[in-house]
Amino acid sequence: MKRSTTLLALVLASALALPTAMQAQELRVGFTLDALTLDPANHRNRETETIIRNMFDGLVTRDSDMNVVPELAESWTAIDPTTYEFKLRPGVTFHDGSPLTAADVKFSLDRLTKENAMGGQTSPRQSLLGPLKEVVVVDDLTVRLVLESPWPILPAMLPFQEMVSQAHVEAIGQEGMAEGVNGTGPFKLVEWRKGDSVIMERFDGYYGGATDISPTGKACVERVIFKVIPENSSRVAALLAGDVHIINSLPSHLVAQVEANPDTKVMAVNGTRTSYIALNNQTGPFADIRVRRALAHAVDRELIVDKILNGKATLTNGILSPDAFGKNDNLPTYEYDVDKAKALLAEAGYPDGLTVTLDVDGANKEIAEAISAVASKGGFQINVVVGEGSMLTTRFRTKGEPIDGQMWLTSWGNGSLDPVGIFVPTHRTADRGNSSGYSNVEVDALLDAANVETDRSVRADLYGKAEAMVNADLPKLYLWVAQDLYGVSTKLTGWKPSSDSRINLHDACLN
Repeated sequence: MKRSTTLLALVLASALALPTAMQAQELRVGFTLDALTLDPANHRNRETETIIRNMFDGLVTRDSDMNVVPELAESWTAIDPTTYEFKLRPGVTFHDGSPLTAADVKFSLDRLTKENAMGGQTSPRQSLLGPLKEVVVVDDLTVRLVLESPWPILPAMLPFQEMVSQAHVEAIGQEGMAEGVNGTGPFKLVEWRKGDSVIMERFDGYYGGATDISPTGKACVERVIFKVIPENSSRVAALLAGDVHIINSLPSHLVAQVEANPDTKVMAVNGTRTSYIALNNQTGPFADIRVRRALAHAVDRELIVDKILNGKATLTNGILSPDAFGKNDNLPTYEYDVDKAKALLAEAGYPDGLTVTLDVDGANKEIAEAISAVASKGGFQINVVVGEGSMLTTRFRTKGEPIDGQMWLTSWGNGSLDPVGIFVPTHRTADRGNSSGYSNVEVDALLDAANVETDRSVRADLYGKAEAMVNADLPKLYLWVAQDLYGVSTKLTGWKPSSDSRINLHDACLN
């Protein structure tokens, strides 16, 4: 009886230990938002891109230092300013075992760029490939991308475009692609529980990934789950309880809580999203540059970064982040100076101060209220009005239409770290992100010239001159580039965050 009891105890102990051993191979991410779709060509959403990119690969990718490196392609060459040739890696297969060929690359890029190529629908990602005119199959492993005009940032924009299987798309149709994943990435889809989680398992036939990013080979963990946890405190609680191993969008005011836990830590990386206040340059008080400059001197940006963002942001005097190509590092700073702010307001006809309205979405309400508080010493009475994000976008960013508002606290992301992705849309006359109604023909000319310039040093100089002009015109109050903060389990190894917000789990391991 004693021997039987001992044996039973051992069996039970083994049974109880088995889930823990299995869970050691299951990496869980507490994530802010669910995917909108699992079709790489049918969205313009960072969170969706983050999930998808673990199941699909692109011709090129970025390493953790944001350098563009070959991925599905083993190399590429600029034959001339409008022609790029990519050599594909041999032996790459989709999750169903079929080989990746140049025909699949052509089909994928045509699907992204051609009108009505997605079952009668045009891809919302079409503009991300700029002047791409034609994709030519040279042989099974060689493809050429032909542009209508020089566009030197093509390689920098390709990491966002994943390759799909032509046969798979034609078999399941456009609607089927929303959930029908057949990629070449390190993980393959098990199940998408909408609103709850995206479950993936390791693709053992993976070709290994980018050779410039070590180590190569199949993924370290057997299973990955993106668990949707939108609420900040719930996401942090899940990390502290050990229910997830990574959480994104860690709020700065919860950093200390994560750091105090011996089983968790905080990881930070320079972000690519510039925060600013769009000022109506067309009508109202901010049409006067003296009022815009007065506001710049009235807002103590350093104090807000220190007290509200816990120092987790870098001040910027222009639209480009510190890591962006072409960033002008010598822009003048509008120092915090309440006396100068009041003097400029008086000069502009507001000796008793000025009352204005600052529009903001709910997520940025605390920062907007801090801006209002500090600016009051410089003569500004700022009324903060919280609105819904899409409504504010319509009011301030309807292309070519008058701006409907005075001030808007907002931001613009730039995952490519190239000015064409942020400087052009937010400052070129009547462009899609020009939420200030700003117009300067000299700036437009510099941006247009830089868009087709193939000499990197000349191109950088053009952007530097343009940013200096914009700094002087001050169409927006440029604030900061916040760090992207992640809470991470100490059990996690081999992973670090990337400035493009991608959570690349290929090399992530669990102790």
